[in-house]
Amino acid sequence: MRKYREVMRVYLKAQLAWRADVAFSMLFTVSKVLFAWLLWGMVFRERDTVADFTFHGMLSYYIVSSFLHQLEMSRGISGEISARIRNGTLSNYLVLPVNMEGYFAAMEAGVVLFYLFFDLSAAVVWVFVFRIQLTFTHSAGLFICAMVMALMGLFFMVQLNYFLGILTLKYEEISTFLMIKDNLAALVTGSLVPLALFPEALVAGMRLLPFYYVTYLPSMLFTGRCGDEAVRGLVILGAWCVLLQGVIRVTWRKYRIKYDGVGT
Repeated sequence: MRKYREVMRVYLKAQLAWRADVAFSMLFTVSKVLFAWLLWGMVFRERDTVADFTFHGMLSYYIVSSFLHQLEMSRGISGEISARIRNGTLSNYLVLPVNMEGYFAAMEAGVVLFYLFFDLSAAVVWVFVFRIQLTFTHSAGLFICAMVMALMGLFFMVQLNYFLGILTLKYEEISTFLMIKDNLAALVTGSLVPLALFPEALVAGMRLLPFYYVTYLPSMLFTGRCGDEAVRGLVILGAWCVLLQGVIRVTWRKYRIKYDGVGT
């Protein structure tokens, strides 16, 4: 564990060199909340509630979901692994005295810890700027479930991007897989609009996918909603994590022999 803590510490410090990224991360959080404030401000002029959301409840959801969405920064893992495989420099990771997947998970943890403070600060500031009456759960049980689910969701996305990266061992170009993942995640995580606004039959299908539990359900739990789905969500997301871990191991064992360290 000490080795992984060192990796996490190194990448946490490395973020200090990318101050512009911090500013843009905070700006993106603001832009989503501003978009929601303008859009739903017009909608709620005609009604008091939408899908059981009040105006301040809707903005509370967007603040929490934007915060969680900005913390998910594992998208670069698949690109890094894919590039390393194609140019023959993946060996740089293979010779390290750590598990390669564990290395990337620790790297992601360091990056998330660095941005945690700034993204949280941005969310808090805009609560006051927009004068939002923040809706937040008063249940300790729901809060703990939401925290655990959010962490599991971050870990699942690390696993998924790692898996897509190592698929380069089999397929030289993985951009199609990444495009499918990005578009599916954008819809099912509820980062665009709350899934509660969708038809129930469609949402029922989304509950079978892990993306539902990455951003949307934790955001709903943090804002005091969907408490009956908390335990089931942890079980389903945990099952997806276990399943994907098995797929990763099988894929790596099957295709790592194709890597010869000279690129493609």
